[in-house]
Amino acid sequence: MLRKRKLVVAALVAVTALATGLSACSPASEPAAGDQALRYAPAMFPVSLDTHKYAGEEAVQTAIQQIMEPLVRVEDGKVVPVLAESWQNPDPNTWVFKLRQGVKFSDGTPFTAKDVVASYQRHQKLDGPLVPLYASVTAFTATDDGTVTVKTSKPLGTLLSSLTLLFIGPAGKVDADGFFTKPIGTGPFTVSAFLPDEKLELAANPEYWDGAPALSKLEFVNIPEVAGRITGLENGEVDVLTQIPPDQVAQVKDSKGIAYSTTPSWTYYFDWFNHNRKPFNDKRVRQALWYALNLDGTVKDLYGDLASVAQAPLAQGVIGAPKLSPYSYDPAKAKQLLAEAGYPNGFSTSMQWPLEGGPNIRALAQAMISDWAKVGVKVQPLEKERAQWLEDFGKLNWDMNLQTNVTGTGDADYTLARLYLCTAKRNGYCNPNLDKLLLDARTTIDQGERAKLYTQAGQILWDDAVGVFPADLASNSAHRDRVQNFKMPPSGRPLFTKVTVSSN
Repeated sequence: MLRKRKLVVAALVAVTALATGLSACSPASEPAAGDQALRYAPAMFPVSLDTHKYAGEEAVQTAIQQIMEPLVRVEDGKVVPVLAESWQNPDPNTWVFKLRQGVKFSDGTPFTAKDVVASYQRHQKLDGPLVPLYASVTAFTATDDGTVTVKTSKPLGTLLSSLTLLFIGPAGKVDADGFFTKPIGTGPFTVSAFLPDEKLELAANPEYWDGAPALSKLEFVNIPEVAGRITGLENGEVDVLTQIPPDQVAQVKDSKGIAYSTTPSWTYYFDWFNHNRKPFNDKRVRQALWYALNLDGTVKDLYGDLASVAQAPLAQGVIGAPKLSPYSYDPAKAKQLLAEAGYPNGFSTSMQWPLEGGPNIRALAQAMISDWAKVGVKVQPLEKERAQWLEDFGKLNWDMNLQTNVTGTGDADYTLARLYLCTAKRNGYCNPNLDKLLLDARTTIDQGERAKLYTQAGQILWDDAVGVFPADLASNSAHRDRVQNFKMPPSGRPLFTKVTVSSN
């Protein structure tokens, strides 16, 4: 799940944060003319570079993809080759990957199929969060130096998207203690220095197989407070920053010498109902609470161009995401459904959300609570520290739960099957008809057929009102005018291979 940071500070705190934040930004002046160094201030700083252990952490993945590479990645809604040149299915339970020839790790070691297998084995041995994605894999072998063969117990249509998060290191080294303190990869950059949650300095890999990057140096700058990051950008001490909170966008747009942009993302908001608790075990109540919300107005007021009303139980742009019709704002229908369910005067309940759990999350919660009050539903707001929220979330100790979520692989299965199969037990919802569709989609290799199955599955979740899906979020970013070719992908994990800088 996504953990984007949003800072709300009083003026005095902002000044203090600014002073401490900029002191962490190690050169204190604009780079010299002709310098191809770039400073990136992420919203979250990597606590590790161990991509296998922290496979679900956005900050770790953003950093490691500059250094190491997967077999494939998702671009423009399609899986494209990276270290694998091509792949085929000689039968439904077999995948054969032909590897890119002539690739070397940054230490000069040739890249072979043994490296892919060793990296997969380490990933599985650590039992990290993405291990279940490979549950039906029965064999992962190097057929020869240029070929990897994957065998499955049943067809696995999600294998390609899962492999986008399997980053490859050299066999004999990738599983060594301490390897990920300064990892070696086939990527465009190498690690010069890394201190967890403090400093990350990368240098260009001149032998990169896809052409050496234009940047000679890429520095991840740790400025914890958003006020400090924005001021660093304005002063030229930072070149690029991402995840700008909605209430800070106007300041960034008005700043001289700075370009601001947005792009659709794989991140969305949802508000789940606990189906184990009354009255949320009644579909009419769940639908009523959705009809009671003026989401068009709320999303526009709170987010502007940083969000749109959701059209599915996952973000548009994800492979397999259907496009459904949003619930209309209809308080009269909401009251009718509540009366039919036995609550003509409404009822009282509560909604929890994590502190700093997403952009404008508190304001979104308050707007929803206000709309529900108009149809007689009184909702107690429960904003919780993240540790307490996580504990209560896992124990289903809540009535309603508001949060953001990101589809990490860019594939619908990662969200829909992971969250809504009966075996997931995430919110008390279980629908055998949905299970069949999701499992059929997982075991279907044809992507067109998978999309049809996900449309049916999405419609079931929509009609059952498993939760309210207020908005799809956009990613935003800002950079100094001297930066060219920077692009924020839907994953929220920018790649700096093609980025260039010029003198101002």
